Amino acid sequence: MAQVTATDVIVQDAERRTRSWVWAILNFSQRNPVGALSGLAILAIVFVAVFAPYVATHHPTEYADFSALREAPGSAHWMGTDDIGRDLYSRVVHGARISLFVALVAVLVGDLIGAAWGVASGYIGGRLDIYSQRFLELLMSFPTLILAMILVLAMGAGVWTVIVAISITRIPLSVRVIRSVTLSVKENAYVDAAQAIGASSGRVMVRHIAPQCVAPWLVLATAHLGSVIILEASLGFLGVGVPMPTATWGNMLGGPVAAGLIPRWWMVVFPGLAITVTVLAFNLFGDSIRDALDPKLRGRT
Repeated sequence: MAQVTATDVIVQDAERRTRSWVWAILNFSQRNPVGALSGLAILAIVFVAVFAPYVATHHPTEYADFSALREAPGSAHWMGTDDIGRDLYSRVVHGARISLFVALVAVLVGDLIGAAWGVASGYIGGRLDIYSQRFLELLMSFPTLILAMILVLAMGAGVWTVIVAISITRIPLSVRVIRSVTLSVKENAYVDAAQAIGASSGRVMVRHIAPQCVAPWLVLATAHLGSVIILEASLGFLGVGVPMPTATWGNMLGGPVAAGLIPRWWMVVFPGLAITVTVLAFNLFGDSIRDALDPKLRGRT
């Protein structure tokens, strides 16, 4: 008999894990073709954002062709130029980097804080739950855009201040959703068993309740990505987001509109199209993730 070494076991285990991941992706693609296409679109957008210096044809801020102000799309400038002759295609490409970075970090920070807060509030209960829910109701009484504007104006313009402001607006809904899941999970028998053998509250929350909140959190995070991109674009459009000359999709829309009542069509169509495609891709992908993780929909094509 051939002797099986530890290396062979590790290799076989890695191959088994790879096959399981490939099978899961293929199964997801078969059951959710729209979600698979949305995932490919997201990967393409992320690729463009990461390799923006190589994908763009011009520098987004330094290069300005003053002989081609407000030039229509053509061979020299694929999406035309803006009011000071900057290549619009290059600014859209580099705008993807800033917009996606702000959205991903804001959702990650805001939803993680909200998840931890929701688990603690739902499990501990008592005065902590009452006071935290009243505070969250106070935050939710403000429209999301107004709250984000107030926070940005209070902290000053900048990429990180925009991220912090948007993160705070994500917390209330995350807390509400994860708290409701925690209230349901903590009634299970295995939670009572962990408490009976003397497990601390922190251990119960980390080891037994938090893992059950991962699936709802993933759905919530993917759904929030589209909303955050729109929120960041809205702040940029209103002039309180990431300051110029940094290219973001929002300030690319706001600049031409502020400069004239009827801006050239390419100055608003291409940034708006980038926002639309990205938000639609994230929303459709989030819906597909929700359907895939919903036990009631498993087994349905």
